[in-house]
Amino acid sequence: MEIYKYNKEFILESGATLPELEIAYHTFGSLNSRRDNVIWVCHALTANSDVADWWPNTVVDGGFLDPTKYFIVCANILGSHYGTTGPLSIDPHTGTPYYDRFPQMTVRDMVRVHQLLASELAISRVKLLIGSSLGGFQCMEWALMEPDFAEKVALIATTPVSQPWAVAFNESQRMAIEADPSYGDDSPEAGAAGLACARSIALLSYRGRQAYDLTQADNGASTDPENPFKRRVQTYQQHQGNKLKNRFNAYSYYRLSRAVDAHDIARGRGAMDEVLSNFKPKTAVIAITSDILFPPEDHRAFIDNIPDVEYHLIDSNFGHDGFLIEYKKLTDIITQFIAK
Repeated sequence: MEIYKYNKEFILESGATLPELEIAYHTFGSLNSRRDNVIWVCHALTANSDVADWWPNTVVDGGFLDPTKYFIVCANILGSHYGTTGPLSIDPHTGTPYYDRFPQMTVRDMVRVHQLLASELAISRVKLLIGSSLGGFQCMEWALMEPDFAEKVALIATTPVSQPWAVAFNESQRMAIEADPSYGDDSPEAGAAGLACARSIALLSYRGRQAYDLTQADNGASTDPENPFKRRVQTYQQHQGNKLKNRFNAYSYYRLSRAVDAHDIARGRGAMDEVLSNFKPKTAVIAITSDILFPPEDHRAFIDNIPDVEYHLIDSNFGHDGFLIEYKKLTDIITQFIAK
């Protein structure tokens, strides 16, 4: 992981300011002499800049993020927990971490931070800008804010505006975090129990019924014959909640979820169909059949309005998380899209 230190004031959409920024990023492969082999990856909610870590079997020879062909860049998003300035960063004005005083940011703020890094790396154009979920939010905002930056864009399991269904999941998660009496404390562990509960709620939207019934069935026998109330899926929910609690921060999670809720590419720009009709890059839109968070119908606006667009529907039982699991299908689609 590398860190770019931006030693100037950064003004957020809200008007709040950060006196300086640190931007964590990873690169894979090498930039060619023509500087035309860049793929920029925008990551989702709780991922990090190490694409090879969270997107298995993609940063490999023959993958759509092939480091023998491309120079791959991924930056950790503003407000996250993995190296870029966020709630656990030190506020230079006080010498202590921001914690709950860290200002709320938007997806557009995240993209403006990416743009600072791109400028530092002297990258003015990329072959492909790709992202899933919140990563897709960043890609579409970037393509609208800087129309000539990406030759092609891949939008995977994402949406041009956060619908009430998705926002409701996030609100319930924040209610769980707020119910933790430690939330608000000046501590990196503040809200940890609430965060574990929030993650268990989020997983319902990430996987959906098909995935749960397929992977968490007790197969006709209780795991504990003397305790019929104990089910395999209960352990799974607890494990996943604790897993995130041990690797992420509640203050970051809270703010990132609010940024997701505020996502609307038409905000301040006009009608959605008109905004998308001005989308300049060649675009691949990829939805997942069983995704209940951003279902296939959420992708309709892209298909109907982006001028140069192709649509793919991946058949998967793994819901929204299918973008992490169905790497073979994604590889086929995206490698062909890049080659066109």
